[in-house]
Amino acid sequence: MAKKAKKTSKSKKRRYSRSAGGDVKNEMRRYKKGTAKSGRGGKGGKVKSRKQAIAIGLSKARKKGKKVPKKKKSRS
Repeated sequence: MAKKAKKTSKSKKRRYSRSAGGDVKNEMRRYKKGTAKSGRGGKGGKVKSRKQAIAIGLSKARKKGKKVPKKKKSRS
C-alpha cells in the first residue's frame, strides 16, 4: 500500500487567546444576569443580544492588548 501524501495545511495556531475567551465569558455572565450595558463607559442601554455581548467582550480583550483578530472593516 502506498502512503498518502500529507496535506500542507495552516498551522493549528489559536486565533483568540484563552484570556480573551475569559473576557467574553465574563461579559456573557453579565448579559445573562441583566447587568451588561453598551456604550462608552457602560452609559448606554442594556445589551439585548448574545452577539452584542460577545462583541463587547472581544472589544474589552482588544483594549487590554490580548490576542484577538482585528475587527472587520465595513464596506460603504
